[in-house]
Amino acid sequence: MKFNSIKFDRTVASAIVATTILGCAAPQVFAQSVDVTIDGSSTVFPITEAMAEEFMAANRGVTVTVGVSGTGGGFEKFCNGELDITGASRPIKDSEIEACAANGIEYVQVPVASDALTVVVNPANTWAEDMTVEQLQMLWEPSAEATITSWNQIDPSWPDAPISLFGPGTDSGTFDYFTDEIVGEEGASRADYTASEDDNILVLGVSRDENALGYFGYAYYLENQDSLKAVAVDGVLPSPESVESGDYTPLSRPIFIYVKQSSLEGNPEVRSFVEFTLENAPEIVPEVGYVPLSDTRYATLMDSL
Repeated sequence: MKFNSIKFDRTVASAIVATTILGCAAPQVFAQSVDVTIDGSSTVFPITEAMAEEFMAANRGVTVTVGVSGTGGGFEKFCNGELDITGASRPIKDSEIEACAANGIEYVQVPVASDALTVVVNPANTWAEDMTVEQLQMLWEPSAEATITSWNQIDPSWPDAPISLFGPGTDSGTFDYFTDEIVGEEGASRADYTASEDDNILVLGVSRDENALGYFGYAYYLENQDSLKAVAVDGVLPSPESVESGDYTPLSRPIFIYVKQSSLEGNPEVRSFVEFTLENAPEIVPEVGYVPLSDTRYATLMDSL
């Protein structure tokens, strides 16, 4: 099955998924309550959404809801006990570990795929097709705010034209990862850019402005590559091959789901969903635009549950 999950509505309910996404007849009996609740990273969303679609198709009457509030927003809900699972495009922070502990929330970290965080420009951009980490730092560091505003300030051979910047909001794990790896300090960024937790808004912004640049997960670039151009970083373009080889650095990264331990042990639907995710990841992960882990790694993760 080929998934087109990126452009789907951000709230996934079982009745909508079962009847509209999969094209199945409406079931005779609807679930009376939500069996599995998922939220978190917009980067991980294509994976959890696709898994939810397939899992509900195979388990009629089970309800899985998938929302998007960013990695930070997802951890806030998760550590408050509101979720069974949260998606994360970075590891959990110390402050979030403390919040979970304060509320008695124990969890299991489950890597589900690798991502090539992608810097993109408009297809009309013929000059910034390859940028160095140093150039990206110059553009995104806090001191660039209201100072580095034209392309020719990055490279004198580039046009004297204003740069329009698009990027994730501060609740995003992608924001955390990018600022840490590119700027050198997590959370350190210029603030004069269009920020959104919805990556589709960033895609739209860059696709409509020939002087725009943005960054987000590889799946959103792949789904919209007819209207975006990926920028090579230090001469290497993002791709499954460059992620697997280790050449796409420093912007390749693992992405995760975090599962509440009490849900894993006490809710058979949650355990079944996590096992289904690991069993089907080798097929579904590449179909939604990410790089799967090795079969051995998925098997090891399954054994550790």
